[in-house]
Amino acid sequence: MERKLIDGTVPRFLLVGVINTLVGCGTMFLLYNWAHCSYWVSSAANYLLGGIVSFFLNKYFTFRKKEWSWQQVVRFALNVAVCWLLAYGLAKPLVIHLLEGRSQWMQENAAMLVGMCLYTALNYLGQRFFAFRK
Repeated sequence: MERKLIDGTVPRFLLVGVINTLVGCGTMFLLYNWAHCSYWVSSAANYLLGGIVSFFLNKYFTFRKKEWSWQQVVRFALNVAVCWLLAYGLAKPLVIHLLEGRSQWMQENAAMLVGMCLYTALNYLGQRFFAFRK
């Protein structure tokens, strides 16, 4: 039987995303703007902290997986790392090009916002079809 790309997991994933956004993005923007950490340190902290929250909420709530395995943890961590590198690695040069002539602060804050959007889409696909696949 063919599975639909969009099903009941999408709204649950988005709800978990709201919680992750509050936790992770709060951390990222506080570190970047108030603690003056770098773009990469700030965005990495977002996904380290958000990733922990996301793993448990998505495993048990979104994808309703009851079993536990280290293989699942490794697949989840690998997915987060690949999605983070791809999303933020693509977002930064794209936004810097689009906002050429603007301040570094504006470019990097905008790049983090674009990176979040790219990450969300990539992460959903990775979690559904790789980390928590049936």
